[in-house]
Amino acid sequence: MFGINGTEFIIIMLVVLIVVGPQRMPEYAAQLRDFVKTMRKQVVSLRDSVQDEMGDDFKDVDWQKFDPRQYDPRRIVREALMEDDEPEPADDRPLEPMRLSPLQRYSEQAGQRDTSKPAPFDDEAT
Repeated sequence: MFGINGTEFIIIMLVVLIVVGPQRMPEYAAQLRDFVKTMRKQVVSLRDSVQDEMGDDFKDVDWQKFDPRQYDPRRIVREALMEDDEPEPADDRPLEPMRLSPLQRYSEQAGQRDTSKPAPFDDEAT
């Protein structure tokens, strides 16, 4: 449940009985009962609304596939490691080291710019 065993649960319940006291116990039990009833009604209404939204697809869902208890992390990792990696698509350009200095690249790009048009400016952005 919350990482406690039966003995610890009994001790907690005894402490609650002592703290709450026998006079207020029926009141708190009634509040707990009302809370559980409210939660059940909400779960049922949620399930009904999901069924209404999904229609017939809700009945066709295989809930066993979504059960987290069936997953074995060791098996999943083992299968992922055993998969063959797909080769990356080859790039048509040959791999060559850069032979131009940053200054040379800047001047080469500056020569390719169209100076007849002004630089783009967004007057709404400023």
